[in-house]
Amino acid sequence: MTEVKNQEYRTKVLIIGSGPAGYSAAIYAARAGLKPILVTGMEQGGQLMTTTEVENYPGFASPIEGPWLMDQMKQQSENVGATHIVDYIIDVDFSKPPFSAKGGSGNEYIGDTIIISTGAKARWLGIPSEEKYKGRGVSACATCDGFFFKDQHVAVIGGGNTAAEEALFLTNFCSKVTMIHRRDSLRAEKILQERVFANNKIELLWNSSIDEFIGDERGLTALKIRNTHTKELSNLAVDGAFIAIGHDPATEIFVNKLDMDDNKYIITAPDSTVTSVKGVYAAGDVTDHVYQQAVTAAAMGCMAALEADRYLATKK
Repeated sequence: MTEVKNQEYRTKVLIIGSGPAGYSAAIYAARAGLKPILVTGMEQGGQLMTTTEVENYPGFASPIEGPWLMDQMKQQSENVGATHIVDYIIDVDFSKPPFSAKGGSGNEYIGDTIIISTGAKARWLGIPSEEKYKGRGVSACATCDGFFFKDQHVAVIGGGNTAAEEALFLTNFCSKVTMIHRRDSLRAEKILQERVFANNKIELLWNSSIDEFIGDERGLTALKIRNTHTKELSNLAVDGAFIAIGHDPATEIFVNKLDMDDNKYIITAPDSTVTSVKGVYAAGDVTDHVYQQAVTAAAMGCMAALEADRYLATKK
């Protein structure tokens, strides 16, 4: 792992972002003899670094830990020849090849091709009081902050896989977990729903949304909840709240540089990772708003590396 400042790096394949897509791209690009450079970002390993148990990644009979899986991918990519640099890309120039990317460290990275695998970040509710209590009772990462609520009552807002996984994880520490969902049924996978319903520490609050986070100088103390049918308001006393309503693609620096859809996902050609700029590829959650799984992200990383290799071969 390299961490140098104010340097210029040149490579045939520059990979922006780690995680399953980035590491997979690095493995395949390195095995093709392209000597890729992977700029890790600040959250090395992506969302799986905050996942305690992974039981749907092929090849493992028993559940594995997300950080362990990412560390194995990282080591594998290094072992076959990829260079990892700890830095955060703040700007890119895709106007003509070779392409360039500027790091927060002052480094400049120049690549004949670029693979974007910056992943996604937690989505927030966006109400004013949420910002006030972030880090003071309001969080978007149960794995990161769940321990601080030992033997306390917390809420999880959401009804998908993320919310179900967060609620189940929090029962390891908390005395009670209230799941608050705006609909009358969960969207999570059936196996997760069954586990949620079977856990006596979890209570479901249906047809409900958050109007306000309430607290004092010490932090969050309650939630103002609105019934989505009757519009009736009520308060729920809690010690903490975890927002688990999905993720948004981390694509801000690529706006106006690449074609995107209305939700800021990078658009790629059908059955491909090719973006609107030849030589620039996108893999994983930056382009996938349907599946958003580690295994599909890894597959797209493989695709991107193979497509970059073929593109470079045509330029020789």
